[in-house]
Amino acid sequence: MPKRINITLTPEQEKIMFEEATERPGSSALNYEKREGSYHCANCGIELFKSTAKFDSGTGWPSFYEPLPGVFETKTDYLLGYARIEYHCKNCGAHHGHIFNDGPEPTGKRYCNNGLCLIFKPKN
Repeated sequence: MPKRINITLTPEQEKIMFEEATERPGSSALNYEKREGSYHCANCGIELFKSTAKFDSGTGWPSFYEPLPGVFETKTDYLLGYARIEYHCKNCGAHHGHIFNDGPEPTGKRYCNNGLCLIFKPKN
C-alpha cells in the first residue's frame, strides 16, 4: 500500500500516485525538459532516473529507457482489458506509470511516467 510522505501533493498528484490514475498526455512540462539532471519521486524524493536515460517517445508523457537500479517494483495491470506492466516507487509505493517494450536501445524499454509524479532537479 502506498504511503503518503509529501504533504504538499495536489489532488491530481494524489489521484495518480495513490489511485493509479493517469494525467492527460502532453500536459507535463517535463516532456520538454532537456537540461542535465535527475528525476525524483514527487512523494518521497528518491532519485528514479538520470536525464541521460530520457527520450522523446512522442506519446505525450515523459519517457525513459532505464531507471536507476532497484528503485521500482512492478505488477501486472489489466485495467484496459489486457496485461500491462505497471511500476511503483519501491520506497513509498507511489504509482508512476507503465513499462512498454518499444523503447530505444540499449534496453528496448519505455518507462512511460506521469510527469506529475516526478520532480526534476537540474545538475548544478
